[in-house]
Amino acid sequence: MQTGCNTALRRTAPRGSPGSFEQSAFAFCILNFELQNHLVLGVQCLNLVKRYDDVVAVDGLSFHVQRGECFGLLGPNGAGKTTTIEVLEGLLEPDGGSVEILGLTWREHQHELRQRLGVQLQETQFADKLTVEETLRLFRSFYHRGRTLDDLLRIVELESKRQTWVAKLSGGQKQRLAVACALAGDPDLLFLDEPTTGLDPQSRRQLWALLSQYREQGGTILLTTHYMDEAETLCDRVAIVDHGKLIAEGAPRELIATLGAPKVVTHQGTLEDVFVALTGRHLREE
Repeated sequence: MQTGCNTALRRTAPRGSPGSFEQSAFAFCILNFELQNHLVLGVQCLNLVKRYDDVVAVDGLSFHVQRGECFGLLGPNGAGKTTTIEVLEGLLEPDGGSVEILGLTWREHQHELRQRLGVQLQETQFADKLTVEETLRLFRSFYHRGRTLDDLLRIVELESKRQTWVAKLSGGQKQRLAVACALAGDPDLLFLDEPTTGLDPQSRRQLWALLSQYREQGGTILLTTHYMDEAETLCDRVAIVDHGKLIAEGAPRELIATLGAPKVVTHQGTLEDVFVALTGRHLREE
């Protein structure tokens, strides 16, 4: 980038121009580069299709995630959320459509993407007889760059559990350890698949605060969740999917507003109302 800027300066700067002109032009070039980089989407998903034999799990799904935002992928059981996120993470090959992550594709830039992403799976299985520190040291070794072990332990508030076996951790502590492993490479984009399922309210809110801090530092998040209050709290925008198709997309407040005036005066509309209204009230067995 710097070479390109210097070339542009040599082409445009008049002979004998003062150094301040070159400094200003170079600063403008850097700003232009940063703006172009910011315009690259975190996720671009176009007409995504994924089949399992006769079952179409994802059926022409399209959405995008801006850099620096938290985007929620919502839907009932069997809607195709986890399949979609596993395709985006490079764990599954799509049967149709296209996916770009940070402006790159898995086919051509797999190694680079692995270094720039953090992933927390729906179920994370750690080795029970490793300590918290050993587990983090293992995950940190996968990345060329990243945070220090002390920094990771501080972020997820597990300093006091440094030498504790994973088997001895509570459910909330294991979830925080999973997030710490996802953050080990200081990722540009974080994938979270139902990160707070089964946690008590205090542990959930601790994770919310952790993710908000990551956002404040410029990180991008794509998450799935069944908790509508979580989506309302964390997400700038959400996409609601059912049977592998997009049925609604927008900011939580915008979607709530589409419900119109609440029928019961004492009840204010919530994202959960939107979700139930769009996906139905019957239970899903699949």
